[in-house]
Amino acid sequence: MSKAIRRTAVIGAGVMGSGIAAHFANAGLEVLLLDIVPPNLTDAEKKDKKARNRFSAGGLEKAIKSRPAAFFHKSNARLVSIGNTEDDLEKLKDYDLVIEAVIERLDVKQALFAKLEKILPAHAIVASNTSGLRIHDMMTGRTEAFKKNFLVMHFFNPVRYMKLLELVAGPDTDPVTVDRIRRFGEDALGKGIVFGKDTPNFVGNRIGVHAMMAVIHQMLQDGLTPEDVDNITGMPLAHPKSASFRTGDLVGLDTFVHVAQNCFDSLTNDEDRAVFEVPAFLRTMVEKKFLGDKTKGGFYRKGANKVIETFDPVKLEYRPKGGDEGIKNVTKSVSKIEDPKERVRKIVADTGKAGQFAWKVASRSLAYSARRIGEIADSVVAIDDAMRWGYNWELGPFEMWDALGFAETVDRMEKDGLKLPDSVKKMRASGATGFYKDDTVYDLLKGAYVKREVDPRNATLTVLRRGQAPVLKNDGAEAWDLGDGVLGLTFKTKANSIDPDVISMLSQAAEKAESDFRALVIANQGEFFCVGANLLLVMMAASQKEWGQIDTMVKGYQDATQRLKYAHVPVVAAPYNMTLGGGLELCFGSDAVQAAAETYSGLVEVGVGLIPGGAGTMNMLWRALESVPEGTTVVTQEFVTQTFKNIALAKVATSAEEGKALGYFRRTDGVSFDRARQLTEAKARAIGMAEAGYHPPVPRAYTLPGESGIATLSMMVDTLQAGGFAGEHDAKIARKLAVVLCGGAGGASREVTEQDVLDLEREAFVSLCGEPKSQERMQYMLMNNKPLRN
Repeated sequence: MSKAIRRTAVIGAGVMGSGIAAHFANAGLEVLLLDIVPPNLTDAEKKDKKARNRFSAGGLEKAIKSRPAAFFHKSNARLVSIGNTEDDLEKLKDYDLVIEAVIERLDVKQALFAKLEKILPAHAIVASNTSGLRIHDMMTGRTEAFKKNFLVMHFFNPVRYMKLLELVAGPDTDPVTVDRIRRFGEDALGKGIVFGKDTPNFVGNRIGVHAMMAVIHQMLQDGLTPEDVDNITGMPLAHPKSASFRTGDLVGLDTFVHVAQNCFDSLTNDEDRAVFEVPAFLRTMVEKKFLGDKTKGGFYRKGANKVIETFDPVKLEYRPKGGDEGIKNVTKSVSKIEDPKERVRKIVADTGKAGQFAWKVASRSLAYSARRIGEIADSVVAIDDAMRWGYNWELGPFEMWDALGFAETVDRMEKDGLKLPDSVKKMRASGATGFYKDDTVYDLLKGAYVKREVDPRNATLTVLRRGQAPVLKNDGAEAWDLGDGVLGLTFKTKANSIDPDVISMLSQAAEKAESDFRALVIANQGEFFCVGANLLLVMMAASQKEWGQIDTMVKGYQDATQRLKYAHVPVVAAPYNMTLGGGLELCFGSDAVQAAAETYSGLVEVGVGLIPGGAGTMNMLWRALESVPEGTTVVTQEFVTQTFKNIALAKVATSAEEGKALGYFRRTDGVSFDRARQLTEAKARAIGMAEAGYHPPVPRAYTLPGESGIATLSMMVDTLQAGGFAGEHDAKIARKLAVVLCGGAGGASREVTEQDVLDLEREAFVSLCGEPKSQERMQYMLMNNKPLRN
């Protein structure tokens, strides 16, 4: 059995190296981050360890401060220690994995590997994060033993957020080494593994940079503007909203030009080599340091009065952002289509400028991808995975091809004179209907369909559910049998918001699970887990002064979350992405949570002039107090104060781990590093709880501070208001929240039950709905999707 990877080191503390180290720490691994000793130190500094570690310390500090955050929580940085390559290489003598992320110079890497070979233990794996250098060249002079434990681990930036990890083995790499790293990448880091070949820029960047460069050259040829191109190549082509040029600004134009130039220099036999040639205007931008977000100006920038300006590639100067209105209208309409396959069909079918451009760039990319099979990777799945995980495309090239119609697309390409490989022509002649068919995929190298390998841990709701119809169903939600005695509840509302149908289904699902199943899992689909209550319904009732209707609605959700909390079977919620307001209250009502690592949670109701009303105010405080042993004399004011801050300031956790730190999730709750495995992991957690002899919790009461606590929190509100950090209405909301959290006004500290707090919570919620300024906030949020400070 191979040794587990526990102690890791990263050499090179730049953006990539520090990002890799941060994510290793996120995974609970001990990391040593090294960099060179800074040159030109004074004689005194040469003896100062702190000065000698300046580069690694700086890299770590930047990772801690980075936005978006590299660490799930800043405390994870405690797992990272720093050093330098002159003083600290000897420490690696008992490490399991060393990754080099140093400058892309062959001589520097070769010299480093020569040193590592003398130090590392026999089981240690050495990996390079290079994307431009060949393994054969890097391994010159190394022993067979070193070569067998060496491979490329190519992460994508930012490391925490990008799922793709490309693995490239050399001719001498031991298959056991490859398998160790594959399992480590998938299980410990939550990455999606793509096996590439030792070719320049491997898989993702080879296809991605080609696509981007083809777009740039086609733009110049057709006389379009960057705005026109971004309108076409974003959502309509099932690519990220940042499209082409906005993505370039995010990545950095210097980085992009470097990768493109490397392709042009290295790919001397590529039939499409000219595509990688960097246009003169792009070189001008790099020379002038118009590099994108990091220099506050690239293809786009904020000009005078914060007006967005665009760099004109013809005039070589900035101008007000514009674009063709016809293209804008077409692409805006297409972007509203939810299904990405339908989107690409719609834009390519357009006969105007938008559709013509979309077809030109998409067809060229598809044909190029097909010609690369066998050279950069052996399967269409590898290329599709690389583009979805590394470039955030909704559809990989071959998935897009299928969406457009395989045969029709081949015929149109051939009519346009695009070069297709013989393998695709053979596939067309065979009558194949697409690259993907049921549980098979077409192997272009074998010329036949083969069974598609699927990790059972990645099973979707469609795969897990049993039967032809749901067990329970209404317009807002449905519950399916997920097998093994688990009932799965999923919402069907817009953004998985909570409406009366969802509320009704929560109670029905709990009752059904108790009678016919042994566990309940709440697992939604779509972009967001749950964005909270349906605000429109609340706003309409408030505008009509239907206070009884609002009270009934709020009590209904309180009862539903409490019904889940005290169900006689375990309830597991599987939150991900936006889990706000009522979505987080739903998690509070669950016995356990299996959260995606990238879960953004918080009680944000103050932004619409309200407080949490679905038992969220009560349950968040009860969560904070639940670890206090009964009989312990404890002043609950501090617990109340921290809960007050989290709600009144609408603190949003930007990871599942930060959610734990803020008390939104329990320390014992699970975290799924790979979102694709979240459903099966949530189901496994629910089964484990059921098989461990689950019993529901017993309601507890706590002594809350009463009037004295309200006074303390009121002084805090006064200070915030006096300092200009809170307005008059903010203060009103906060004071009502203080009354709820302190157990009500009119008395000293006393023991308060859950129902006491629920009644106070509901009363405060309904009363705030009657406030004109709260109604203004609700209306503004509905119209503008952002909070109003009034």
